[in-house]
Amino acid sequence: MALLIKNGTIVTAGEQMQADIYCEGEQISRIGKHLDAPPDTTVIDATGKYVFPGFIDPHVHVYLPFMGTFAKDDYISASKAALIGGTTTLIEMVCQARNGRPLADGFEFWMSQAAGKSACDFTFHQSVTRYDAQVEAELTEIVKAGVASFKVFLAYKGAFGITDEELYHTLRLAKKLGVIVTAHCENADLVLELQKQLLNEGKTGPEYHYWSRPPRVEAEGVHHLLSFAEMTGAHTYIVHTSCEEALREAMAGKDRGLNVWVETLIQYLVLDKSYAELPNFEGAKYVMSPPLRDKKNQDVFWNALKQRFVSTVATDHAPFDFKGQKEMGRDDFTKIPNGIPSLEDRVNLLYTYGVTTGRLDLNTFVDCASTQAAKLFGLFPRKGTIAVGSDADLVVYDPNYRGVISAKTHHINLDYSAFEGWEIKGRPSVVTVRGEVAVRDGEFVGTIGRGQFLKREPTHF
Repeated sequence: MALLIKNGTIVTAGEQMQADIYCEGEQISRIGKHLDAPPDTTVIDATGKYVFPGFIDPHVHVYLPFMGTFAKDDYISASKAALIGGTTTLIEMVCQARNGRPLADGFEFWMSQAAGKSACDFTFHQSVTRYDAQVEAELTEIVKAGVASFKVFLAYKGAFGITDEELYHTLRLAKKLGVIVTAHCENADLVLELQKQLLNEGKTGPEYHYWSRPPRVEAEGVHHLLSFAEMTGAHTYIVHTSCEEALREAMAGKDRGLNVWVETLIQYLVLDKSYAELPNFEGAKYVMSPPLRDKKNQDVFWNALKQRFVSTVATDHAPFDFKGQKEMGRDDFTKIPNGIPSLEDRVNLLYTYGVTTGRLDLNTFVDCASTQAAKLFGLFPRKGTIAVGSDADLVVYDPNYRGVISAKTHHINLDYSAFEGWEIKGRPSVVTVRGEVAVRDGEFVGTIGRGQFLKREPTHF
């Protein structure tokens, strides 16, 4: 069925205008004022509201085995929550452990978790957790299947982490294939030694997680990655950048002419390390890697976003219950499953604490929450903008809405919210996925399983 969104203020990464949007055949076919439509067209009046391109979360974990347990969401719950929050495309990490099994098995397994279950479109970053001739052949085939990005870990030694030799060959292959490499940058050996030292000193609570991976450990990881990127010519993307020290290393690489882009997370923009220091083990709810940082880093990253030095705002969504899962680390912070879930809240928090405070203009808000991810990961202009021929992924956003975040009302499968009681100013009133209305006024009305795997072509040669 055709769809007409009328009387809204259309906002993209570079423009704002008052116009109508007509969609048919899952795509945008006309943009203009006072558009006519056939009688059976679904009409949405967006008077007084913004119309944004569907938002893209470039870093999520839906299925995730981690620290002896499993993330609580599946693609049904995660995609519903994403859509209610305005996110219409997910890019998940295929996180297969360093266990000798074919990487192709991991890719196929992660695909099976999403296909037929996701209500929104999805694609993957293929993790590279070891490297040999077999892996090289498998990665080449996975790229041909439509995955145009890799993920490497410079942390989690023995689980996901790779050696320097493997890093070098992964980056060389990525350059050859035109694939961008996303990277978790922390020095794995420093983390291990600091963890041992803290535990030997009896420092076992969640507040000590920070001190096992302080800013310099993350900054060294970024420096390390970019040294290898410089030697290979590979294009790299630093995930979940949390502190000024790491950002400086990335900017230094950019100044040297390297092709490097920076992601931060909504958590780092609005939370600080004092949350992980809450008493009675409440701080475990806020344990993630890299850790929450000193509050002073927030202004650094808001300013870097405003200047578009930082390209994207993601979530690193990894949902683990407080009861029974986070509690695994009551006597040892290294056993706390990492993650501060925010898939449903990312866009509203970014709007509330970025746009309404004057830290971000509307165009930059769209750029960092949608457009840059589409451009970097081979989805633009199909996704990430409002243009004739683009997918009709649209978010009609009500800036006058006022509400409160709570675990009692969120749609992720989790027993707590890291933002319990926080006010939001604005939310999506209508969300569409390829022309079908999936959300109305905070309620999911879409189709489970309608989400498509997005095949992408390499663009980073």
